[in-house]
Amino acid sequence: DADADADVCAICLGGMVRGQAGFTAECSHAFHLRCISASVAHGNHDCPLCKAPWTVLPAVNAPPPPSSSSSRQVRRTYQDDEPTVPAQAAAANNGGSGAGVVLRTHCEFPALARGAAREHFAVLVHAKAPSSEAARASLDLVTVLDVSGSMAGSKLALLKKAMGFVIDNLGPADRLSVVSFSNNASRLIRLSRMSDTGKAAAKQAVGSLVANGATNIGEGLRVAADVLDCRRHVNAVASIMLLSDGQDTYTAAGGDAADYITLVPSSLRGYNGAGVRPPAVHTFGFGTDHDAAAMHTIAEATGGTFSFIQNQAIVQDAFAQCIGGLLTVVVQEARLAVTCLHPGVRVREVKSGRYDSHVDDDGRASSVDVGELYADEERRFLILMDVPTAEDAEEVTGLVKVSCTYQDAATGQAATVDGDDAVVQRPVEVTGVEPSMEVERERLRVAATEDMAAAREAADRGEHAEGGRILRRRVAAMKCSARAHKDLDCEELEDEMHDYIGLVEDRQQYQKFGHARILSGMSSHRKQRAATVGKAPGSGGRGCCRGGRVQRAAYATPAMKKMVDK
Repeated sequence: DADADADVCAICLGGMVRGQAGFTAECSHAFHLRCISASVAHGNHDCPLCKAPWTVLPAVNAPPPPSSSSSRQVRRTYQDDEPTVPAQAAAANNGGSGAGVVLRTHCEFPALARGAAREHFAVLVHAKAPSSEAARASLDLVTVLDVSGSMAGSKLALLKKAMGFVIDNLGPADRLSVVSFSNNASRLIRLSRMSDTGKAAAKQAVGSLVANGATNIGEGLRVAADVLDCRRHVNAVASIMLLSDGQDTYTAAGGDAADYITLVPSSLRGYNGAGVRPPAVHTFGFGTDHDAAAMHTIAEATGGTFSFIQNQAIVQDAFAQCIGGLLTVVVQEARLAVTCLHPGVRVREVKSGRYDSHVDDDGRASSVDVGELYADEERRFLILMDVPTAEDAEEVTGLVKVSCTYQDAATGQAATVDGDDAVVQRPVEVTGVEPSMEVERERLRVAATEDMAAAREAADRGEHAEGGRILRRRVAAMKCSARAHKDLDCEELEDEMHDYIGLVEDRQQYQKFGHARILSGMSSHRKQRAATVGKAPGSGGRGCCRGGRVQRAAYATPAMKKMVDK
């Protein structure tokens, strides 16, 4: 009843003890003054629970405006990270590097008639990273964990178990720091090597977590950024894993996309191609009440992936899949270069998803900034180009030359690999030529990803029927591709699109978990990297499902699958 509710703080769920400073809002939700004051001081004038607007506000002191020189509230100096294992010792422990990146090209058609010119002819560039059976770079990992009041009970217990799994599977040369956040954020352990002593300390810190308070995602990320920014020693690989089950009530409480980017510290945002590449933030939306748009924005801004853990019981699987990749980074600073061969060939566009690409003004060269690759991970990019008619005696037209420069993550050595030149035969006439299934599969995937984004935008505007129509048209187009029906990956993609149709068309389902599902799917496809896409047990749909998660076999690497099985 209302009287009982008034005896409990709606943020931290702690008792409202007589004599404590408190505030009861017009919507009847009660709060400790200390719990609600920071949110209100940051300009949030509605209830963090029911979103009812308030006309009467608690009396709090407003924070001073940020200085023009910096938007960071506090700059911490965590210069106490444990020294890394010497590079030579780490290399000896991890072994030597194996084979390098493998590059292949696939032309849309193997032949074009000599007298025919083609616009937007597609060439697929396929890069595959080497295996890591022997070599592995050491990892600096910061986990940022939500311990707000809504995490109490089974959620926190499942999170502690998942963190125990992460700690157990880090090696002695890897380092871990644990950050927790609710009203504020705390670094529980310094960035420490996961020796037996380090693992014991990390497990003790995780075991001490208690859920209470509100949700300050921005402060959690600021502490994590400071931990990594202030390192005295650096491992080759660095990353952040962020888990939250709620909506930020401090930094981005307005719920606007422009506000979400303020959650990300400047040192973690983007990469302009110069200097040290910032670590990716892999985000995990825990349950159906988290802010999927915020978590997706954070992942997109930092080059990470967004995973939706709809079934809370699979949080350990989601963490396992993520570290299965992070512990097998074999390639860093990878960059693809594409150069036209025939003087009449011009690159018009590069379909690269969330990877930055560039096409020279004259169309004679292009590039894609790929960055890190996990062991056995693959990337596919469509290069769309104009191909001219051939000369009378021209039997073959050279289209493009491709190469990849990168750094071996384990040894730090630079490497360059060339792929086979993309060429087409130029007979006088062409008959019975089959299109490339590799190119067709990628065309369908790119188009499906673009339509997923368009359907999500329509649903966000409240136009759920239009969102469904966009996806249905895409499924119909996929069915028209006869070759796609013979391909398992294309059938799996079609099943996924069918699954999204029902979620987008139903307003209630979309608001409850469809929005998060489609954002997580977009994150995975745009990065071509595995992410956990939540699926309600017993929810039906045609998607391939196991244990409450959609399997994205095209992106999950052998090491990821092995870690999940473990």
